[in-house]
Amino acid sequence: LVTLIVHLVGGGRWRRIAALALAWTLAEWFRAHLLTGFPWNLAGYAWAFSDAMLQPAALFGVYGLSLLTVAAAAAPAALADGWRAALPAGLGLVLLLAAAGGYGMLRLSGAPPADLADIRLRIVQPNIAQRDKWRPELRDGHLARLLELSTATSAAAPTHVIWPETATPFLLAADVRRRHLIGEMLLPDRVVITGSPRRGNAADGGGPAIWNSLHAVGPGGILLATYDKHHLVPFGEYLPLRPVLAAIGLSKLTAGSRDFSAGPGPAVIEIPGLPAFQPLICYEVIFPHQVAPGRRPAWLLNVTNDAWFGDGSGPHQHFVMARVRAVEQGLPLIRAANTGISGVIDAHGRPRARLGLGKAGVIDSALPAALPSPPLYARFGDRLLVPVLAMILLYLFWRRFWRTRNDTTESGETTFHS
Repeated sequence: LVTLIVHLVGGGRWRRIAALALAWTLAEWFRAHLLTGFPWNLAGYAWAFSDAMLQPAALFGVYGLSLLTVAAAAAPAALADGWRAALPAGLGLVLLLAAAGGYGMLRLSGAPPADLADIRLRIVQPNIAQRDKWRPELRDGHLARLLELSTATSAAAPTHVIWPETATPFLLAADVRRRHLIGEMLLPDRVVITGSPRRGNAADGGGPAIWNSLHAVGPGGILLATYDKHHLVPFGEYLPLRPVLAAIGLSKLTAGSRDFSAGPGPAVIEIPGLPAFQPLICYEVIFPHQVAPGRRPAWLLNVTNDAWFGDGSGPHQHFVMARVRAVEQGLPLIRAANTGISGVIDAHGRPRARLGLGKAGVIDSALPAALPSPPLYARFGDRLLVPVLAMILLYLFWRRFWRTRNDTTESGETTFHS
């Protein structure tokens, strides 16, 4: 797609640079939607070093940032035509970057909304090695570690405790004894939100199924709410085309031979003492179009287990993507990871607190407030970016048509006079 559009547009270097940025952005958008989608590490995330330069995502989302990023990265190629030829469009691009940064600084200059002071969150990062996580003989030890971190004394007692994805490596909904252990640590108004596998019968009558779920557990071990992950990781949580691929020896990359089932879709959850939130289990946070697609929540909760990444760049990239979701939606995002990176992210995508890779501990924090009104991207999604890309594409093709027509006319005139 990228090569085709650049070839069709043709022309000078600046037109080719614009065509490259346009085609690259379209390719990223298609990558996010086709075959379940995989919008990992898009070009726009390159601005994560600057809080200000992430703010235009509130207008056009991460795809708008990708358009700007690719154009800026490819711009030096125009110097091959000489600085005089590169100067006009180059100055325009510099002004566009300056406008984006200025918008970001202006957006960050105001005082953030006041935190929700009556809510104290404790985010627990147990730092359990992936090689140990699913060993049956270690289940009670893992639970003991979670309970120890959750009940450690602090200046202000937490009202809600958050554990990461599959923090309980057993079927919590069916395990009454262990649920009661969790319930015993709770004060009358305290709640634990935890990831856990869940087993049941498929809604379509297809027999037993297992889900990657999130539970809210209240005093006495009562289940207050449950959410089932709906966007599963291919080859991680299920094997696509299992009969065919299994027959040639392929399997999932993660532990277990059984596939997870997909939940019904995005959901907004309400539990006692908390404003409504949207849970995003692991991979779900990388999809901009699936965050707050219907009823708007007051905050986002991302629980994840990034231990299988090891010490590589994956957990850092995953954390950046979560930050950009907060910018796009104007919502705070709370992140609980098994072994990093856990954090509290405000509605402008700024980390308030974090726990890095390979560290066990807790973050005690108030819940940041949402912005008073949703940003443009939260209201319209990618519908704002479509006309921008369409105008660029139409202009580039118009320029090519106009140039071709003029060249033909000039050629015809020359032939007539000869």
